[in-house]
Amino acid sequence: MKTILFPILILMMGSCCKTNVATDDSNKLSGLPGDAFNFIIASDLGRNGYYLQKPIAGEMGLLAEREDMEFVAAPGDVHHYLGVQSVADPLWMTNYELIYDHPELQIDWLPTLGNHEYQGNTQAVIDYSAVSRRWTMPARYYTRTYEVEDGASLRLVFIDTAPLMDKYRNDEEYPDAGKQDMDRQLQWADSTLTASHETWKIVVGHHPIYAGTDKDEEERRDMQVRLDPILRRGGVDFYVCGHIHNFQHIRVKDSEIDYIVNSSGSSSREVVPVEGQEFSSGEAGFSVVSVTPDTLKLIMLNQHAVPIHTVQRVKKQ
Repeated sequence: MKTILFPILILMMGSCCKTNVATDDSNKLSGLPGDAFNFIIASDLGRNGYYLQKPIAGEMGLLAEREDMEFVAAPGDVHHYLGVQSVADPLWMTNYELIYDHPELQIDWLPTLGNHEYQGNTQAVIDYSAVSRRWTMPARYYTRTYEVEDGASLRLVFIDTAPLMDKYRNDEEYPDAGKQDMDRQLQWADSTLTASHETWKIVVGHHPIYAGTDKDEEERRDMQVRLDPILRRGGVDFYVCGHIHNFQHIRVKDSEIDYIVNSSGSSSREVVPVEGQEFSSGEAGFSVVSVTPDTLKLIMLNQHAVPIHTVQRVKKQ
């Protein structure tokens, strides 16, 4: 049966996902500094190749051909709509493996869980790390550090956000959320960030702390009460999330953090205005982070890999 189904899946993906879009290659992102440490951020992806998922995946691969990318950070909802049931779920093929098949995307993928993963088997998402060489998820929340250039460094902290919100903890539609020890994760995040002394700090999670959206306000209220004070104490530069399916860059009073919403890599939504919104766009796409010793940049790219906004921080040496 497997030898019959696999080629059929490939034919289906090829026939359903063709999109002919003309764009000027000269407008696409290129020319990142040669000494920069670069990686891609792609979230809210899994649509079995439909909508803009397949063409955006192609642009991600072409960008990785032009510029050196270290890994892909994936802040949740790689699998719409009900997560996966096991490491053998066919959605691993139709949402992920057959979509992000460009040779330059065979690099590490560092995921977090989104609310749609929490509608399925969340442990299977972690366990897929033993199946796929590039799927690299050691736990529900974890941290990575990287050396940049000239003694500079980068810390990434990946947060599991659904268990931090009462909406998910109390809803049987998300059976694993209420089983997680919220206080233990928050204590871990606090101690990890407080003890870290890297040049740059980025925290990645699925749900926003601040965002313009029609989604339940209680989601952001819980994040503001429970997680935001930890990020502020920890000297975080960027908090990057998905969930809202559009691009937003937000600054709020009394916080030095840039709060960034990364758009969907498949199907996007209109933007809702909110206080502190420095930039917003309803386009689908992905982002690139480029790190040097004195500059931290997040560049938002639309579906054609054209830059539409840059969030930049500079540190004097």
